[in-house]
Amino acid sequence: MEYYSSGRLSQHLLWLASLAGIVGLLASRALVALSPVAGVLAVLLNPHLRRDIRLYFQNGAALRAAAMVVFLLLSGLYTSEWAVWRHELFRSLVWLGVPLAFAAAVPLSGRQRWAVGAFFVLSTATVGLATLGRYWLDPAGGNYAIHVGQNVQAVTGIFHIFFGVLLALSAFWGGALALRKRTSTGWQLVLGGAAAAAAVALHVLAYRTGLLVFYGGLLGCVVGLLARRNVAWGLGLLLVLVLGPWLAYTQLESVRVRVHASRHDVQQFEELDANRDLNNFSLTRRLMAAETALVIIRAHWLLGVGPADTHAAMREQYGWRSYGLRRANQADVHSQYLETLLGGGVVGLALWLVVVFWPLTQAWARRDVYLCLFILLQAITMLVTDVLSLQTGLNLFVFGYGFLVVAGERRQQSRVAAGPLAELPG
Repeated sequence: MEYYSSGRLSQHLLWLASLAGIVGLLASRALVALSPVAGVLAVLLNPHLRRDIRLYFQNGAALRAAAMVVFLLLSGLYTSEWAVWRHELFRSLVWLGVPLAFAAAVPLSGRQRWAVGAFFVLSTATVGLATLGRYWLDPAGGNYAIHVGQNVQAVTGIFHIFFGVLLALSAFWGGALALRKRTSTGWQLVLGGAAAAAAVALHVLAYRTGLLVFYGGLLGCVVGLLARRNVAWGLGLLLVLVLGPWLAYTQLESVRVRVHASRHDVQQFEELDANRDLNNFSLTRRLMAAETALVIIRAHWLLGVGPADTHAAMREQYGWRSYGLRRANQADVHSQYLETLLGGGVVGLALWLVVVFWPLTQAWARRDVYLCLFILLQAITMLVTDVLSLQTGLNLFVFGYGFLVVAGERRQQSRVAAGPLAELPG
């Protein structure tokens, strides 16, 4: 009874849900689905639930997440794909459950938050090294897969695009945790080594999206550091930004194969030929999808075709111009910004941009390096990936949003409410 009344049961359930969510992202769709349920259970087992539930309705980040569900509900007024709409509505419940957990359950302690971050870095790096081992067992086969536009599959089966993004996140967060002043020397070595391992795995495996996110994130960090006049770190990372791609290209055959294959892929789009079979060119099909989507967007610019109707609208437009692609190869949009504009129009895109970038208008959020890195890397990912379309991408974003943004705003509100007492030791 004391375990419940002290709040430790609720807190430990939220902690367990966070750790299970990380395992789910890397290995198990079942755990991805169950972790929000455990989070909601943590809310229900909060001994001060009647007092703390109001924190959810006072948390701007949580309410902005809920607005995503409200917009999807309203899109039912003009959707034509009812079965897809109902499915998307069910998937969107994670926008309610995860922020609710981090806003109204007993909050995680600083040590628990650190443990979640360290677990993410170490587990992602471990899967990266194991996948690297698979590549080294047959490097010729791995390079051939890259040559034909495929990828070395992660040992846990996670989709390669999101695995590359997870490796990039692990490299940045691992470095940030290792440089944290209160991190012991031993943990600095472990976390720094894990960050380096994630970066090495990302380069050797030559995940295109992951590398784009990694170097885009480095560029963002360089700009941010130099803007804050942190010249030493800014110039150091600038050197990594310049030398990293050159060293990877000159030293790693997998990277050279990826660059040449990508360049050839893009050339097919630039030299469109009705007599050329473009079905096996991944980047070309993505560019065709973007071009197809823009035609639809121009006709439905305000509210879009409806979030549930984007696939059907793309199929219909391909009926007018298919580029010679077989139906199975007629890709949907691979950009979250374009996908949101296609499904929700200018209104939907404005809402999405507020959800993603509004936290950076707050001083407390700009001081949180982990939060800033998360938004930066996710914003870059969304340029080339429709992150919300697959369950892994949706859960990655919503979990990070809840863990960093919703929980961070709650802590800030607590500090403001405590006033000067919040600054006292202990």
